[in-house]
Amino acid sequence: MEKFSWLRPAVYGAVCGAAALTIIGFSWGGWVTGAGAQKSAGIERTAAIAAALTPYCLERAKSDPAATEIMAELKAASSYSRSDVVKKAGWATPLGSTEPNSDLAQACQIALGKVAP
Repeated sequence: MEKFSWLRPAVYGAVCGAAALTIIGFSWGGWVTGAGAQKSAGIERTAAIAAALTPYCLERAKSDPAATEIMAELKAASSYSRSDVVKKAGWATPLGSTEPNSDLAQACQIALGKVAP
């Protein structure tokens, strides 16, 4: 067994080094698990879709015959229920969809607040 006396410290060093590398990588190195990366990608995808469809929502708001009443309702609504007003108006329902997109409604109501005087 004296032939392999160098093996024990080498194995301990490799195990401790791998553990330290893993801890440092996930703590400070920015490493993420697959599930964490998918969650972040889903959030970014949703934000990108909402940003891309916001002009569509604004155009629907401009072309809606009841836009004046809905904008008055939007201004009167609390900040928490403004996206519900946009959803109810149908401005946040993308083409080919039957239900409004909540992220699009949120982005649209913010954009409408900037556009409206």
